[in-house]
Amino acid sequence: MITIVFSHPWHGSFNHAILEAVTHKLEQEKLNYQIIDLSTDNFNPAMTSEELRLYNKGESNYPLTNKYLRMLQHSKEIIFIFPIWWGMLPANLKGFFDKVLLKGSSFRYDSKGNLIPGLHISRTLLITTSQGDTELYKPYIESYLIPYILNAVGMNNVVWRNCARTSHGPDENRKNFIKEVSDMV
Repeated sequence: MITIVFSHPWHGSFNHAILEAVTHKLEQEKLNYQIIDLSTDNFNPAMTSEELRLYNKGESNYPLTNKYLRMLQHSKEIIFIFPIWWGMLPANLKGFFDKVLLKGSSFRYDSKGNLIPGLHISRTLLITTSQGDTELYKPYIESYLIPYILNAVGMNNVVWRNCARTSHGPDENRKNFIKEVSDMV
């Protein structure tokens, strides 16, 4: 199963056009996929004190956390589609990582305190959009997000593509990016 995690509140956005291109390609290829649409699901990214108490036990009382975790556990590939805002993830995607990547299910610690991945995702695509140049975001994506979040829980073989100057660049830039993303999927 391929799971798409989509994080953008406006369905008229370029990010949504990317989502449509990705799902169209998956349907053409007759591949099974499921979508986690954080905004449409009204996912609450803020962790409550009760959720934190349960998190430390590897549990959650938030229904979407449990639903999303099951979806991830049954996935062989994950595709993240999101804009880079203020140099990082949208809040609901950060909250997704905070709340859904439960200790004991997504990761555990060995006797020496080393983190052991709990998911078995063979391929991970990060598809992002930004106003600034891609180079600006490399430290955050390549030196933090990929090794310390994605790889740490077992999301492997990460490929990142960013469409820079999304709103103010030429339309050809967006068209070429849609084609590139479709070819990657």
